[in-house]
Amino acid sequence: MAETPRMPETSDIPEAVAMPKSRRTVQLVWLIPLVAALVGGWLAVKAIMDRGPEITISFDTGEGLEAGKTKIKYKDVEVGLVKSVVLSEDKARVIVTADLVKGSERYLVEDTRFWVVRARISGGTVSGLGTLLSGSYIGVDLGKSGKPRRDFVALKEPPAFAYDVPGREFLLHSDTIGSLDVGSPIYFRRLQAGQVADYSLDKDGKGVTLKVFVTAPYDKYVTSNTRFWQASGIDVTLDSSGIKIDTQSIVSILIGGLAFETPPESADLPEAAAGTEFNLFANRTLALKNPETLVMKLVMVFNESVRGLAVGAPLDFRGIEIGTVTAIKANLNAADQRINLVIEADLYPARLRTRAVKQQAVLSEEGRTEFLANMIARGLRAQLRTGNLLTGQLYIALDFFPDAPKAKLQLFDSVPEMPTVPSSVRELQNTIASIAAKVQAFPLEQIGADLHQTLQNANKMIVRLDTELTPEARDAFTEARKALATADRVLESNSPFQQDARRAMRELTRAAEAFRVLADYLERHPEALISGKKEEKK
Repeated sequence: MAETPRMPETSDIPEAVAMPKSRRTVQLVWLIPLVAALVGGWLAVKAIMDRGPEITISFDTGEGLEAGKTKIKYKDVEVGLVKSVVLSEDKARVIVTADLVKGSERYLVEDTRFWVVRARISGGTVSGLGTLLSGSYIGVDLGKSGKPRRDFVALKEPPAFAYDVPGREFLLHSDTIGSLDVGSPIYFRRLQAGQVADYSLDKDGKGVTLKVFVTAPYDKYVTSNTRFWQASGIDVTLDSSGIKIDTQSIVSILIGGLAFETPPESADLPEAAAGTEFNLFANRTLALKNPETLVMKLVMVFNESVRGLAVGAPLDFRGIEIGTVTAIKANLNAADQRINLVIEADLYPARLRTRAVKQQAVLSEEGRTEFLANMIARGLRAQLRTGNLLTGQLYIALDFFPDAPKAKLQLFDSVPEMPTVPSSVRELQNTIASIAAKVQAFPLEQIGADLHQTLQNANKMIVRLDTELTPEARDAFTEARKALATADRVLESNSPFQQDARRAMRELTRAAEAFRVLADYLERHPEALISGKKEEKK
């Protein structure tokens, strides 16, 4: 039988001992959150210390921009991230706030540039193809200015060249931009030497200013006298010297371009500084034409057709170009109710040099006018001439015509007027017409009738002498009478000789009329001498 458990005695229970109160109030369990708080604080401070500058960028559109995703890259290295994309207060722009990496403060200056990098085709080049897979990002080009800045306006197009590319930028002034665009190539001796960086309309609206960048080493060939011209497409020139075709490359034919060259006499000039301004010429011929510092205005009045004469046509003196046509106008003379064709031209006196002295003295305006008056008194005249039969281009020739009517220098609206003479074709036409008129007025029938009467009188006299003279004289007069009878038959109105003579006169008249028509047609279509007369459309 199991033994019943014995209850412990009071004496068996140990007595509780009171322990003194501990001075330690923080338990070990609280160390963990404390350490966590310290680590978090340190990370927060470190994040603040490692945080880069914050900037704002203004864009025209928010296409391809996403907060927290769109990156900012410099040379394909990530240097920032877009934090927010919002509209401006006027709803006209998109404001992007971005955080950049630490240490980028010194690069945020006034001329730092930002733009959206996306796939695009511009100026014959394809860029940003990688963004088709990775998405658009914001590109940056670090500026060189010393003035800090935090808010920027993004470029609409990527810059043609970065700031660190060696070369120089120049300004070109033109009346029109033509087929140029940002990225259009610039050529030097048919080698690509740069690109168009930007363009803008002038404030007065009368022209366009282009910023071009010429890369090294080609930029050292740009001097203060360098000439720039449009090299877009194919330059076809039709002038008095014939047909000229010029182009720089296939690329310039498709998208346009520029070219530059320095005249040989200016090759020793120092290099042009960055930002130098130049005029942009329409073609190479105009660009390399010698600039004239001494110009004398002239006016010429013609009473014949000037079809084929164009602005820019040469003013020629025996094969030497001494001027250029600047304007062609029609002027109504109210006094005699006639319409005259007024040709304005620039004469370059410096091209007429004096042989006697090496240093030619520059004549005053009065001296040049007096010199011109003396030349006119000696027979100097202006005449229209055909420079090219194929193109029909005309030019103005200055030459001496001793048989020309006397003339004096006169002023046309305060500008010296050069007397003119008819063109060679017009003069030949007038001569033929005059001959035809005289032939038509020739009294051939009256002369024949008078001669016929004279022969009849002579015949009667021979008959009388026949009865009174000796047989020998009678025989002589008989022979003479036969000759006169033959001449009489020849001069009769219905004789073959008279008919042939009248027929010859009519043929000569028709030939003169045909020549006049031919001269008129050749004056309007000189190319017909080569290509023939064009068939008229029915």
